[in-house]
Amino acid sequence: MRHKLLLLTHDNDRYRELLTSCHLPDLTLLDDDPQNIVEADIWLAEPALAAPILPHGRKLTWMQSTMAGVDALVKPRQRKDYLLTNVRGIFGPLMSEYLFGYLLAHQREHQKYKSQQAEKIWRPGSFKTLQGQHLLLLGTGNIAKHLAQTAKHFGMQVTGINRGAKPTKGFDTVDTLAQLPQYLAQADAIASILPSTAETRGALNAQMLSLMKPEAIFFNLGRGDVLDLDALYQQLVNHPQQNAILDVFNQEPLPQEHPIWTLSNVIITPHIAAPSFPEQVVEIFSVNYHKLLKGERLSHEVNFQRGY
Repeated sequence: MRHKLLLLTHDNDRYRELLTSCHLPDLTLLDDDPQNIVEADIWLAEPALAAPILPHGRKLTWMQSTMAGVDALVKPRQRKDYLLTNVRGIFGPLMSEYLFGYLLAHQREHQKYKSQQAEKIWRPGSFKTLQGQHLLLLGTGNIAKHLAQTAKHFGMQVTGINRGAKPTKGFDTVDTLAQLPQYLAQADAIASILPSTAETRGALNAQMLSLMKPEAIFFNLGRGDVLDLDALYQQLVNHPQQNAILDVFNQEPLPQEHPIWTLSNVIITPHIAAPSFPEQVVEIFSVNYHKLLKGERLSHEVNFQRGY
């Protein structure tokens, strides 16, 4: 049986080049011509590009997302009569670089010394070490496991939050979202890597954020709708010793009029903490395609009910 693959990415030419160099028997690559949308039985797609035209993909049986997040495809009213797989297992190192890059810069007061350098001031600051500090990870999946492993290299205590308090290698403690308040009050650094689900949406509200330690640093790296951004803004205005590093937002791009842009204790990045590179995505797609040909179960299947 021949398969027809529809490419729906912002980098179709690069994906086509990479796919052409792979051994993918019985596969024809199509562009996004309207007729091809109807004819293709496999899509390699960015969720945001695929979601609006999903109803037209009448022959679609499998979609390989180019991203880990598939929120646009698992919304309640979206069709779910096809197999959806995403990309996993490639973001841990990138997310660790991002989180610990900013965390170490914060601990070692890089910005302070840069400002002093401009004025030729020689004044040692207050040294801080990650050793013995408490990192709270909201999520215990592949990314969080890598973050926990990196944290252990720095001598940190690591707590994880997941659905069932399932013990997870690399974490000192694992508990449920219901127990989050007690851990927020203990954590020096907090990173949300939670998926967007009915249980997690809005979990980090004003009441939760008010429990953070006076000098806590917060990272939002998972899904934007887990966090009440307006509540975080007010929290950081009222507690200027707290800091936030924000990479994901409920609305992207973040509207220019949002006041959180102006806070000196916030760093905003445009959803770049852990990008998926075409070379990595194509490798995952290729492995899954060969599994498809053999009638084997594909890797990284998304549970539509859970949303990830």
